Amino acid sequence: MAPFAAVIFDNDGLLLDTEQAWTRAEETLFTRRGRTWTMAHKRELIGSSGPRAQAILERQLDRPGEGAGLLEELEELVMEEVLIGVPPRPGALELLAALGRERVPLGLASNSQRPFVERVLGGAGLLGAGSPFGVIVTASDVEHPKPAPDLYLAAAAALGAEPTRCAALEDSPPGAASALAAGMTVIGVPYFSDGEMPEGIHLRAGSLADPEVHTLLGV
Repeated sequence: MAPFAAVIFDNDGLLLDTEQAWTRAEETLFTRRGRTWTMAHKRELIGSSGPRAQAILERQLDRPGEGAGLLEELEELVMEEVLIGVPPRPGALELLAALGRERVPLGLASNSQRPFVERVLGGAGLLGAGSPFGVIVTASDVEHPKPAPDLYLAAAAALGAEPTRCAALEDSPPGAASALAAGMTVIGVPYFSDGEMPEGIHLRAGSLADPEVHTLLGV
């Protein structure tokens, strides 16, 4: 018997390497305003969505009250960037295949908006008939994005699984906090090797190919 009733993945930076596209989009956003973008800006923004992301952009660009417009522009820029395709993260496709062979129900809980999620998943062959996911929940579908637990709770409910019997895989602090708040077993795979993770995660791994990840998930 599989150790979990369901396994739920984050997308950006965990399953697919969309962070390269976000980086180029963020650099463009800053350049348009005569500001210098640094990796410190990215580290602060990674994993954020909605009002949280708006507040960060307002502060970073010193544009109070313009957060909604800044985030909308950033999302438009990244939609253009992902047209060239987005590569999977190391071990991602292999882990999905291994879980599929064990018939473990899979879900995806993304802090990005649905049009973006569907574009990148479609480009990677993970949407429609080729999708391994029984449910895809995005920031477009819930009132409160990560770090609130709504996305993970919605994904578990759609899969018919108790949250406490689900495993979640995340690369960012807001995402890991979301899954922990939902009561799930959390595997942290930081996008940056020295990236922070909240206390309470059950495993920290270097990539989805890490044998410890496969062992914990029973594959």
